[in-house]
Amino acid sequence: MKNLINRLKTAFGNYALYTKTRNEIARLPRDVALDVGLYRGDADRIARQAVWN
Repeated sequence: MKNLINRLKTAFGNYALYTKTRNEIARLPRDVALDVGLYRGDADRIARQAVWN
C-alpha cells in the first residue's frame, strides 16, 4: 500500500510540474520565447519532455 501511495504522489507531482512548465512556456512573450529558441505552440511537447524524459 505504501508503494501505491508513493507512486501516486510522484505521478501527481510530475503532473503539477508539467502543468506549471507548460503554462509558463505558453505565457512567455513572443519575443522572449523566440530569443531563447522556443515556439510557444510546442509548450505541451517541451513540458512533457522536461518532466518525463
